[in-house]
Amino acid sequence: MSAGRLLSVLLLLQSRGRMSARGIADELGVSTRTAYRDLARLQAAGIPVYAETGRNGGYRLLEGYRTRLTGMSEGEARALFFAGLPGPAADLGLASEVAGARLKLLAALPAGLREEAARTAEVFHLDAPAWYREPEQTPYLTLFVDAVLTRHVVEVRYRRWRAPQEVDRRLRPYGLVLKSGVWYLVAASKSRIATYRVTHVLDATLSDERFDRPPDFDLGAYWNSYLDDFRTRRYSGRATIRLSPRGLRRLPDNLPPEVVRAVESTASAVGDDGWVEAVIPTESPEHVCGELLRLGVDVEIVAPPELRQAMADTVGVLAGVYGTT
Repeated sequence: MSAGRLLSVLLLLQSRGRMSARGIADELGVSTRTAYRDLARLQAAGIPVYAETGRNGGYRLLEGYRTRLTGMSEGEARALFFAGLPGPAADLGLASEVAGARLKLLAALPAGLREEAARTAEVFHLDAPAWYREPEQTPYLTLFVDAVLTRHVVEVRYRRWRAPQEVDRRLRPYGLVLKSGVWYLVAASKSRIATYRVTHVLDATLSDERFDRPPDFDLGAYWNSYLDDFRTRRYSGRATIRLSPRGLRRLPDNLPPEVVRAVESTASAVGDDGWVEAVIPTESPEHVCGELLRLGVDVEIVAPPELRQAMADTVGVLAGVYGTT
């Protein structure tokens, strides 16, 4: 019997409310039989766990019962302080709430873990935006937080990249995602679930209409699927390039990881001077030329011919700008 697992069952019931034995088993990665056995052991230990029968039945704690945060490991105490780091919390308008929750958590921990958690909070800091980029201004972010939590429909005016650039949308917000310092809203419109960059929202109004979030919607799973689809749509072409030894060394600092991985997996030597030839995924010709120009004379486009010509035209224009033609 694992005391840690019993504590996990107890905390699951405390945080989720009613749960089925199957749900507990899936959450903890054990068999349903083990979940039933753990529930019985909690009851035998005097924990007020009781079962509700029926279609929507399950197990739950007696109303009002709470356990203190004892039995936590040192690693778990540390991990709690990585949730609610101050930058994103401030963006969401929750800075004071996070600070208050941290104080209450510290007060509930045993003395030794309290000191460890406090030390962890002092030596880690999250700065989400990437280098060479100003933090984005997101005046409607807190409104979307309210909409996500209270499940209210929002009316937005949104700027997108294709025509017509400004569109009106009536959205049911399902969640918010922070990626590399950029906030995204995942929301359902009349026809589909889509992703909206919060800084591109020109206007937003919280409506009185409520909606039900689909019970099977998983924000993390949706986001991973969205990223996979984005990569597929982003890299619609292929190109053969040659790189010098210096170009190979400079590659990770100048091109996206997908391109770097493609070079690593397809590179083959050409000649005796250290140059290699590789096949890489590509976007539009303009984008490819702009990225590869970062490597200067350490890269050559071999194919397709139209991309090689696009690079030649770009270099020709540059030569004209600098008066060398």
